[in-house]
Amino acid sequence: MNLPRGRAITKLLRSPVVQKCQLSSGSVRGVKGFDEMPGPRGPLGLGNLYQYLPGIGRYSFDELHRSGEDKYAQYGSIVRETMVPGQDIVWLYDPADIATILDDRTPGIYPSRRSHTALEKYRKDRPNVYRTAGLLPTNGIEWWKIRSELQKGLSSPQSVRNFLPATDKITREFVIRTQKMLKDSAQTTQNDDNADGVLMENFMPAISRLNLELICLLAFDVRLNSFSEEQMEPNSLSSRLMESAETTNSCILPTDQGFQLWRYFETPTYRRLRKAQEFMEKTAVELVSEKLLYFDEDQQRLASGEHGSKSLMEEYLRNPNLELNDIIGMAADLLLAGVHTSSYTIAFALYHLGRHASTVQERLYQEAKAILPDPRDNRIGAAALGSEASYCRAVLKETFRLNPISVGVGRILNRDHVLGGYQVPRGTVVVTQNMISCRQETFFRDADKFIPERWVRETREPVNPYLVLPFGHGMRSCIARRLVEQSMLVLLLRLVRSFEIEWAGTVPMDVKTKLINQPDQPIKLRFKPRPK
Repeated sequence: MNLPRGRAITKLLRSPVVQKCQLSSGSVRGVKGFDEMPGPRGPLGLGNLYQYLPGIGRYSFDELHRSGEDKYAQYGSIVRETMVPGQDIVWLYDPADIATILDDRTPGIYPSRRSHTALEKYRKDRPNVYRTAGLLPTNGIEWWKIRSELQKGLSSPQSVRNFLPATDKITREFVIRTQKMLKDSAQTTQNDDNADGVLMENFMPAISRLNLELICLLAFDVRLNSFSEEQMEPNSLSSRLMESAETTNSCILPTDQGFQLWRYFETPTYRRLRKAQEFMEKTAVELVSEKLLYFDEDQQRLASGEHGSKSLMEEYLRNPNLELNDIIGMAADLLLAGVHTSSYTIAFALYHLGRHASTVQERLYQEAKAILPDPRDNRIGAAALGSEASYCRAVLKETFRLNPISVGVGRILNRDHVLGGYQVPRGTVVVTQNMISCRQETFFRDADKFIPERWVRETREPVNPYLVLPFGHGMRSCIARRLVEQSMLVLLLRLVRSFEIEWAGTVPMDVKTKLINQPDQPIKLRFKPRPK
């Protein structure tokens, strides 16, 4: 077969043998090879995992943002780190490179990542309960089949708005309860006039209980009564669910990295994950079974208008394309991801608001006061969240910039890419370093300062859209993003409308990178009731 010379050269360059040589040597048009990419490989190329071992290395899985800063300072905007031989991670700091991997729309290929691998093993070892490993660890067409069905109850703005009345009702109850608790505390400390406010040593448990109550109502149409005396006990359902979610999340990063010995025998970390998941699984099965048992009755109540919004489980149980195993897996995922993700973000927001009481918090208070003239009687409607809460959205966006949910977004490359001037082969694990990039003066003016005005329309600054990605990006973004944002906006508006909040903890507050970023100290706040 005779090919024109140009086509013959193109075919030769695209051949697997030539491309493999190009990836390692980087001889194409000045692009450098994968082996030339800077970064730590460990002694004799045996890997850098030892640097993360407690008492031995300079890094920690609990402080990935610190190791990220260090690598950025040493190596620049793209870093190749060998964890163990044959297991590389490429860290990306440049938003142009981040856009390249997140916007990869190769036909027929779905975005992949390597995460929650121990959770995947746990679920695959239990085929009687789970049909798949769920949304978090699954990749490829198997992932898309369940994602495309599960997102139907969460994807449209109208679906999310249906949950707003219930969200606002529970949040209003939470604020009233907080007011009573602070009043009782003031009387106990002989501070009846509350002139200086009431100190709360750690507000985090209360926020977590609120979010657990919300997720159970919205997902299962069940009230756990998380603030009741019974549920406040350490061995209660609410307490154990929060503890199990935190334990599972803290075990993900250590089991994802390194030699993964848990695949061959039960390591202490895997044992903690297994026990936590067994309890969450048991709870998820019970909640779904209860919803299934009373499904016909709920349908009648819904038709009569007795309650105005459907739970997510009702949506899923109606879907003929979902197996019961899929629904149980989603229920477990909601319990795992739905509590602490929102709680930590609210904690960071309150930290920033408490440190900028006379400026940022005061402006947010004026907005909240306009939306809720009488916070006990007024309701937050969809229109208010859409147009009148613009500054509250800016506060949340700036919180996400400085304190994102995670350090970045992970992907497994579905094809070869050129990133930062280097050839990166298909199958490479790539993780973006958005948390570090968002604190660089290169991309933001006064990058270390909390300035929500940079997101307000009148004073908006030009920002690369691939820098602030708290919920991920594209097809693989957080399935419950709109629901989570709605809940956080309602809580911030109601808290700031009812209280003047002052940060009373240590400054600055740092983070622990337990898969999701959590505050490194108790959320110590001073509350002073505002006039009605």
